[in-house]
Amino acid sequence: MFQTLYNCFWWERLWLPENLTWADLEDRDGRVYAKASDLYITIPLAFLFLVVRHLFETYVATPLAGLLNVKEKTLSPSLPHHCLHHCLHHRHPGRAPRGREDPGDGGTWGRWVRPSPSLAWCPSESRLLPFSSWRFTFYLIAFIAGMAVIVDKPWFYDLREVWKGYPIQSILPSQYWYYMIELSFYWSLLFSIASDVKRKDFKEQIIHHVATIILISFSWFANYIRAGTLIMALHDSSDYLLE
Repeated sequence: MFQTLYNCFWWERLWLPENLTWADLEDRDGRVYAKASDLYITIPLAFLFLVVRHLFETYVATPLAGLLNVKEKTLSPSLPHHCLHHCLHHRHPGRAPRGREDPGDGGTWGRWVRPSPSLAWCPSESRLLPFSSWRFTFYLIAFIAGMAVIVDKPWFYDLREVWKGYPIQSILPSQYWYYMIELSFYWSLLFSIASDVKRKDFKEQIIHHVATIILISFSWFANYIRAGTLIMALHDSSDYLLE
């Protein structure tokens, strides 16, 4: 049964144009082609990314947060308006609980606002800075490396070159490592998402990481390497600015 599913998944008519087989994409004459087995290395690389991230956040990002004097936020008027609005929207704006009254305002809310679980999605700056600085650093380096990979390629200037000779297009070592590093990074984000700073788009982040992993893997299987490198560089060019 497993072999049947395997054969159905790798059915040549599903992945390749007519008159081509997987045998046509075997390495020969010094030309190397993308293979599904190449992606196995991304799992150990993802754990390596987790180690590097831990070291980065411990010895670079956290001291940077202290240098910038980024402190834990408390529930006060200095919080972003959307945080206070969210809290007040989920609290009854009546009198404070017994024992919490402010003698100066007759027991009404006044300046008193108690932290509530509804603000769990408003993480502090000191927790967000290491996480965001790690992603900023990766995306910036990935964008620079990606541009170095594709800037001298003809398909960077003429998109018709992307499909010239497809799918019999060999890959270069730079393309291979660009793909492996990008895919490994998103595996590491997926592995660590449960322990990361939990944000209100937690579910969307999971969907995003899974979709990204599937798309990168699919483009590797189908040998969309030229198009894939262009798209990854395009995304990296904006991701570091968002962080």
